[in-house]
Amino acid sequence: MKARRWYLPLVVMAAALMAGCNGSSASGENQPARVAPLLVHQGDGRTLLRLPPETWPQLSVGEVRVTNLPGVLQTTGQVSFDDRHVANIISRVSGRIEDVRVSLWDHVTRGEAILTLYSPDIMTAEAEYLQARAAMAALGGGAANRQFAESMVEAARRKLDLLGVEPAQIASIRSASPSFVLHAPIAGTVVQNLATRGAAVNPGDTLYSLGTLDHVWITADIFEDEVARVAVGQTLEAVTTAYPAEVFRGRVERISPVVDPNTHTLQIRCEVDNPGDKLKPQMLAQVRIIVRPGTAVVAPREALVFETDSYFAYVDLGRGLVERRKVTIAGWGDEGQARIVSGLRPGERVVTTQALQVDELWNQAQGENS
Repeated sequence: MKARRWYLPLVVMAAALMAGCNGSSASGENQPARVAPLLVHQGDGRTLLRLPPETWPQLSVGEVRVTNLPGVLQTTGQVSFDDRHVANIISRVSGRIEDVRVSLWDHVTRGEAILTLYSPDIMTAEAEYLQARAAMAALGGGAANRQFAESMVEAARRKLDLLGVEPAQIASIRSASPSFVLHAPIAGTVVQNLATRGAAVNPGDTLYSLGTLDHVWITADIFEDEVARVAVGQTLEAVTTAYPAEVFRGRVERISPVVDPNTHTLQIRCEVDNPGDKLKPQMLAQVRIIVRPGTAVVAPREALVFETDSYFAYVDLGRGLVERRKVTIAGWGDEGQARIVSGLRPGERVVTTQALQVDELWNQAQGENS
């Protein structure tokens, strides 16, 4: 009787386990086999992605198309000094700075004294000049002697000129002195000051940089497909966040001959009038250039997937095949659309709302093939 009690529970448990195993097997047979995404390598070097069949009905696509561009080109630029109106004051002699008369951001006028140098080189050159003049005055006799003396004076004068002594300073020399005053070559603002009282200087050392802000450069980027619409001499308007209600006017002065291969852009330099010196170097400005109307290629923004530092789109080739393309884009005002610079062609169809899911399948397929 006791043996029968142990036997019955064992039979029940075995039957339950067998039923569970049969049930699992049956349910597994009813489920369809899941197909994984697959990379398909083409003979032309392209790699396509074959999507699982269950994703095909859910795929939404949009068309890459051509749209009209307005007659105004807008871009962002940065203000800088016009390098044609910048001057570096450089020491041409060895010596020591005795006195500094201007400082950073000071405005100076042309010819204003800005620095005093102590230089034995200057004193030696002045002594040679005075000796040559005295010798010429003492010489008498024929024209040959006179010509020789004049050549000696001219050589001494030329040496002083090469050392940076101005004609008016040469004319005023009465005795040799080691102290020499530098004057501003242009009117402008001190934008760099490397001169310190008591510091030693050598030939070629930059002491000051002067710049003017009456006219400034604004350097901006345009995309390569806009080059044909921009020409030197075209008028433009610039607006800054510092003076949002004020419009600064200028014209295109330079167009770069080099295109950046990473961004497909090139730079233009615009000369802009700057009344009141309001525009400062490194300021940002919105630039509007009046150009002829044109066209641009656009695609739905939701078709773009950003990874690391690039945009990608998936082109629908039909029959569950898509191609991954690297895309370069530009700013575009139409909501929901992105301007395509490279990577897509008009008429192609790209995955839109499922772009992120397709991108995950692409990465999954790459992981399985690695």
